[in-house]
Amino acid sequence: MKEQSLSEVEYDAITDAAAHWCMRLHAFDCTAAERQAFEQWHDAHPLHAFEYAAMLEIWDVADHLPRSEAVAPPVPLPRPGRWRNYALATAISLVAIPLAAFIGWEAGWVPSSYEHYAAQDSLRKVQLADGSQVELNVGTDLVYSNYKDERRLTLKKGEAFFNVSHDAEHPFVVRAGKGQIRVTGTQFNVWKYEDRVRVMLLEGSVNITGNASQSGLSLTPGMQATYHRGNALPRVTPFAPEDGALAWRTGKLILDDLALADALPLINRYLSKPVMLADTATGAIRIGGIYDVQEVSHLVSSLPKVLPVYLTRNQNGNTVLNSIPGKALKP
Repeated sequence: MKEQSLSEVEYDAITDAAAHWCMRLHAFDCTAAERQAFEQWHDAHPLHAFEYAAMLEIWDVADHLPRSEAVAPPVPLPRPGRWRNYALATAISLVAIPLAAFIGWEAGWVPSSYEHYAAQDSLRKVQLADGSQVELNVGTDLVYSNYKDERRLTLKKGEAFFNVSHDAEHPFVVRAGKGQIRVTGTQFNVWKYEDRVRVMLLEGSVNITGNASQSGLSLTPGMQATYHRGNALPRVTPFAPEDGALAWRTGKLILDDLALADALPLINRYLSKPVMLADTATGAIRIGGIYDVQEVSHLVSSLPKVLPVYLTRNQNGNTVLNSIPGKALKP
């Protein structure tokens, strides 16, 4: 499925609308009718939701700016025409906003650039403002911000392979789940699924913290770390680059004799609704093979042909795998 192509004017109109709704929904006088109108606009097109989420990120950045207690309260203006109030407010903004941005940049509060990338139905390669290369797997959503003291990227969901431009004075930090990965220049892969994160290092070194309040640990090439909510420290194990975990970069999903309980997270990242297991016995059934990431939905429907399982649906519409007791695997 190809994404709809929009003109620059159309895209700017969506961005402007997202900014408008972000301000209105945070206003004290926002009405119920406005909130309903926003919901209709938000759900009308995927790009509306995408741009609004980006605006919320910017709003969050601005919300962390310190408020000075020394600022005097606004002086009431005489009552000229309303247009003069707007003109005066605009003139003040033209001075105040750049000044606040400069102060925020110097203090490390405000980024000089903000980029939002997503890959929906196909793989995507992007180059960040610092020259770093990022490959996005299907269903991946990330945000990159350049601050004075660090380059910061948030992996909201999905999987990405990073080839980071070296800059010892300006470290590259990836936030994923409850932890973060800190590097200066290296090649590594990060996969976020629900609250679980896996980091695989191919080149260079990274420092990983499973929880922002815990001290980190360092990885060397050929090592991987996994963590999830509640982990004090990540779990570190070796991996082989040829084991298939990075095959997604060529559009392939390799399942190397995995139990369904371990294979489903790899399968579900390519599905709009995750497949569920009926019980632990079903999760113990093993599966193998090489599949095209664009055809994973067909893989699920064909599982009863190759495994002793049958498919049902739960009340939420998820496909559920159920084992067939006593039925042997087909050769």
